[in-house]
Amino acid sequence: MSTIKTGDGTEIFYKDWGSGQPIVFSHGWPLSGDAWDAQMMFFGERGYRVIAHDRRGHGRSAQTWTGNDMDTYADDLAALIEELNLRDIILVGHSTGGGEVTRYIGRHGTQRVAKIVLVGAIPPLMLKTEANPNGLPIEVFDDLRKSTYENRSQFFYDLSMPFYGYNREGAKASDGIRMNFWFQGMQAGIKPAYDCIKQFSETDLTEDLKKFDVPTLFLHGDDDQIVPIVASAMISSKIVPNATLKVYPGSPHGLAQVQADRFNNDVLAFIQG
Repeated sequence: MSTIKTGDGTEIFYKDWGSGQPIVFSHGWPLSGDAWDAQMMFFGERGYRVIAHDRRGHGRSAQTWTGNDMDTYADDLAALIEELNLRDIILVGHSTGGGEVTRYIGRHGTQRVAKIVLVGAIPPLMLKTEANPNGLPIEVFDDLRKSTYENRSQFFYDLSMPFYGYNREGAKASDGIRMNFWFQGMQAGIKPAYDCIKQFSETDLTEDLKKFDVPTLFLHGDDDQIVPIVASAMISSKIVPNATLKVYPGSPHGLAQVQADRFNNDVLAFIQG
């Protein structure tokens, strides 16, 4: 297993395949780097170096009691990038991973970054406030915490339905994708998974987005039931200078898995454009 050790001694697992310009993937909650399998294969076969880590507390990384916060997630990403001495990077972040990438830019800048792709990403803020009326009420996230605490195994399996849009009329659910979601979620430690809910729901990333100064692509399904587009990409893409927003009509949160061919080719076109 390939791991790095961060400043606080936490071991972070990562996969590092191929050669060429590096693409670094940051996964969503409660998943792991394996969520990017379809992208790792696609871009690795096309001459890119593909790297995906498991966020601390998730997947094969150490299960941490403390440090499960957005600043530390971003610093862990920075530690990986620096350990591997990566430059001219394409950063790709999904959901919470999009928040991680955004906070990385806010804290560490774009000196090593060529382009950014945020898909179904949480910025600028998921929580409903007076200043953010399109966000989700705190009760939604309290329910996530309660379900994770009481029976996360059943909850993660049930969550896979809206995550991939399988609860919509006419959708054909894949048992394999659902089981893989459950398996990755159950690899996460319950404490880090529980703590992460506060981070993806209450972290305001507005000021971090203002520090973007490289080409940025936002990809988002307009039927995303996990991170509603009206409170995320529709706002973020207006904050980031010269950003491109590509909306997938009728698509769910986990579009990189259920629409992998379309997603991969759109990202490839952006990278090469």
